[in-house]
Formats: sequence, structure tokens, C-alpha cells
Amino acid sequence: MRGLDALIVGLDKSLRVVSGLAAASRPSPAARVAESALDAAERRRSASLMRVNHVGEVCAQALYDAQSRFARSDVTKQQFTHAGVEEEDHLAWTAERLRELGSHPSLLNPLWYLGAYALGACAARLGDARSLGFVVETERQVEAHLTSHLASLPPQDAKSRAIVEQMRDDEIAHGAAAKALGALDVPTPARKAMQAMAKVMTTTAYYL
Repeated sequence: MRGLDALIVGLDKSLRVVSGLAAASRPSPAARVAESALDAAERRRSASLMRVNHVGEVCAQALYDAQSRFARSDVTKQQFTHAGVEEEDHLAWTAERLRELGSHPSLLNPLWYLGAYALGACAARLGDARSLGFVVETERQVEAHLTSHLASLPPQDAKSRAIVEQMRDDEIAHGAAAKALGALDVPTPARKAMQAMAKVMTTTAYYL
């Protein structure tokens, strides 16, 4: 029954993630930021970038769920679980911001989730050190990605910027925590492949 219960809980969570029903444990950084006047083009730009960020958080939920499930040590499992909770905050914040901007999540979220879960499971099967190394590299790439979004968002869109800034701080912390637990560096070919897959995902999610 424990295995069946875990399966049911996992399926329930995955359905909530892809359908946009995430719940945040922390208030959104944008909650106390006043909405700025954005013209139609600026609103579309912000919405497209936040949709990309939302897709990244859908993938983060899948990755951390898979890596936690197949982690070999309790310490590693706990780190993945803790990071996953904060990533769910990001998921909820970006979903809320998309609604405020009058837009929608990616239509391909189920595909992104399944692909990321498979990738996380494969990383975990290589052992905790390799799995943690995958986190370090992922968070390094995400940090760079979020920094580029801060440069691309309309300057007056303070609400979106507040969310992205907090997300970036959290991603840096997740990478540092994984490194401290003994992460092994990701080989260069794998790092390049991760960058290529991320490029496909972000480019597609910007529009869909």
C-alpha cells in the first residue's frame, strides 16, 4: 500500500503541476509591488518571458520529484524535497503573474513534465553525486537564463522583475546546497546537451 499510496500522491501532484494548480508556501515577491502601466507589446513580452519561466518550474518539479524518489541517501532526498518546495513557490508565482498579464501557461506542459521527469530519473540512477552535479549545472544555467530575463523584461514591469529576482536567488542557493553535499561536475558533452535541450524548450515555450 505504501507503494500504491506514493504512486497516487505522485500522479496527483503531476496533474496539479501541469494544470497550473500549484500552491505557494511563501507570499509572492510581487504581492506588495504596484502594477505598472504596460502597453500591449510590453504586456506580450512580459507574458512570453514569464511563460518560459513557468515552464522551467514545471520541469523543476519533475526533476526534483524524480531525483528525490530515486536518491540513495536520506540527506540527498531531503535536499531535493526542500528545493522542490521552493520551486513550487516559483511555479505558483509565475502562474499567478501569467494570469495577471492576461496570458496562459505553455500548451506543452505535459510534454515538458514527462521529459524532465525521465531526465531526473536517469540522473538519479547514476548515483547521488552525479545527480547532485546535474542540479548544480542545471541551476547554473537557470541563473544565467533568469539574469538574461531581467535584462529583457520591460523596465517598468516591477512585479515580474521582483519574482524573477527571488527565483534567481533561490536557484543560486539550491546549486550551492547541492555542491556542498558532494556534487560531481557534469561532463562537458552532457553540459552541452543540457544547454541545447534548454534552448529548444525556452524558444518553444516563448510562443506556445
